[in-house]
Amino acid sequence: MSHDGCRFKMAADNLPSEFDVVILGTGLTESVIAAACSRVGQRVLHLDRRNYYAGNWASFTFNGLLSWIDEYKTQQEVFNPELEQGWRDKIEEGEDVLCLSSVESSISNLEVFSYASEEPEEEEVVKVAAVNSLPKDSDAQAKEPRGSTTEDQDTVCRDDSTPGDDEPQHQEPENKLTSDTQEPHQSEEYEKEQEPISNQAESPIEMKRKITYAKLVKEGRRFNIDLVSKLLYSRGLLVDLLIKSNVSRYAEFKNVSRIVTCRTSKVEQVPCSRADVFGSKQLTMVEKRMLMKFLTFCLDFEQHPEEFQEFSEKSFWEYLRSKNLTENLQHFVFHSIAMVNQETLTEEGLKATQHFLQCLGRYGNTPFLFPLYGLGEIPQCFCRMCAVFGGIYCLRHSVQCLVVDKESGKCKAVIDTHGQRISCSHFVVEDGYIREEQRTRAVNRHISRAVVITDRSVLPSESDQQISLVTVPPLEPSSPAVRMVELSSSSMTCMPGTYLVHLTCSSSGSAREDLAPVISRLFHVPSCPGEEPAQGSEEIEKPTALWVMYFNMRDTSSLDSSCYSLPSNVHVCTGPDASLGHDYSIKLAESVFHQLLPDEEFCPPAPNPEDIIYDGNGAQGEGPGFDEAGLAEGVGTEGKSGLQQNNQPAEGMEPAESSGSVAQGTTSELEVPTKE
Repeated sequence: MSHDGCRFKMAADNLPSEFDVVILGTGLTESVIAAACSRVGQRVLHLDRRNYYAGNWASFTFNGLLSWIDEYKTQQEVFNPELEQGWRDKIEEGEDVLCLSSVESSISNLEVFSYASEEPEEEEVVKVAAVNSLPKDSDAQAKEPRGSTTEDQDTVCRDDSTPGDDEPQHQEPENKLTSDTQEPHQSEEYEKEQEPISNQAESPIEMKRKITYAKLVKEGRRFNIDLVSKLLYSRGLLVDLLIKSNVSRYAEFKNVSRIVTCRTSKVEQVPCSRADVFGSKQLTMVEKRMLMKFLTFCLDFEQHPEEFQEFSEKSFWEYLRSKNLTENLQHFVFHSIAMVNQETLTEEGLKATQHFLQCLGRYGNTPFLFPLYGLGEIPQCFCRMCAVFGGIYCLRHSVQCLVVDKESGKCKAVIDTHGQRISCSHFVVEDGYIREEQRTRAVNRHISRAVVITDRSVLPSESDQQISLVTVPPLEPSSPAVRMVELSSSSMTCMPGTYLVHLTCSSSGSAREDLAPVISRLFHVPSCPGEEPAQGSEEIEKPTALWVMYFNMRDTSSLDSSCYSLPSNVHVCTGPDASLGHDYSIKLAESVFHQLLPDEEFCPPAPNPEDIIYDGNGAQGEGPGFDEAGLAEGVGTEGKSGLQQNNQPAEGMEPAESSGSVAQGTTSELEVPTKE
């Protein structure tokens, strides 16, 4: 794919005049639909007014996120009479026009706070905590190199054509680099920085380098910051679709290594697998047996309706209390395993617990996976599949209006921002492009989000490369429960020495009102940039918040086609919902696809390269598939495996590196680490 966002370097003002499906917006749902349509032979044109893929599902570098913030603060809808006159000349008799919105309105209450020191990066202050004085050779050691150079750091980025740090890192879905060659080296270098200076005659001295705002900006390309915070259930619809469609070959994943909960200001790990339960030091032997008995029941609770029938109209919380579980166990099951709220009915809570347990052990000791380089990778994977099967992509390219046939009431064409009229049988559009007057029902639900860059984990452990899901129960009866995902540098989403923390909840107020109390409880929030907690205070035990962003995102998941006043062949894709998984978006994508093509299979597997017969000089197929590449080379890599159809992950497979383009159909393989 070329840098202008169009496949085959096609001029954006010279597109074909007819497509089967035109799709506007490159979020997850729209991208899955595009891939599914292209896979079964439909002519697909996929557009986005933004200069990056994935819409509200996007991932940004730190510098790219700062640019995104500036754009949202300054955007406004501009009326251009010349553009309007251009498309009005293309409207024929018997046709009507529906204009689309040109302004993104799904984000609100965006606030940013920087707490990192504002000292210049060259003048970083080194804090030394020690009882004794510095050893005699400390000056010499202090002058040693401080780790990776700028050149080393830049190699983490996978797109050499990225114009600069002021744009999102991933401009094209096809560019990809495996992480195995770079991250271990960076981690080793960083660990060397953290090693205490020692002297035979004196006590070890711990050195900690202050992270300044200038450092965050300089290392900005190491960050991949998601607008949406979700995880992949190992037996969820998205993982099943990635496997079935062979789209899994385009991405890499890492296990979420632990589940943590915050209870009475104490952060502790949740035992969820059998090994965790019996190895837990938080539970008594009696509690371990009680928990295992209850979880075993939940796995096949449908076979024992007498156990929960009388609670069918009561809440899951009431049901748990009736089971004589201790407060400890009630908390773990309700908040960290079922992850439901006080209104959830018993059967729904049991199903949530069952789903959690069924996902355990497929790829690791928790039910969850996280894509390396952030969630923005997943929509790009499906965009790549669409392009491989002939879809055409244009970024910074939108649709001004729909051309509607007055007699049939259906959309027969669109007019793009270059004034070109393009005929289509179906039009799929992201909710953010719909004007308020085209909605028949107001949107009142929002998601509260916060992104925090911190200097250490909320629950330090022997490994500093943990990926953690943290559940925070409501701090007050009226406040929402908060879900927190803490990412280390091993996820390729932040620079070594920092953690990237995502907080999410259903909105009851602004994002800052909902989430600031949780951040203050779990992190030290300086009163001014660079301030450090007082010695001996409780704050010194907490990680320090270096940078915080709050925003609300509109949640349109409750809307259906009846909520829009649009032609019957215009299909609206609502945005991300507030749940942890992706099932809602995948169900919506499949539903829209079957409305478009009721007789076609949804995302059938891509053919194996050796089964493809090429005519003439057509585009060549993709490289070896995951299974073929791994089995042919027989290269083993400890603790890593690919997503497979069967219940057990394959072992001993090494991803094949590639840096090809979508137009050429080159791939890089997927691997899923199963343990640290």
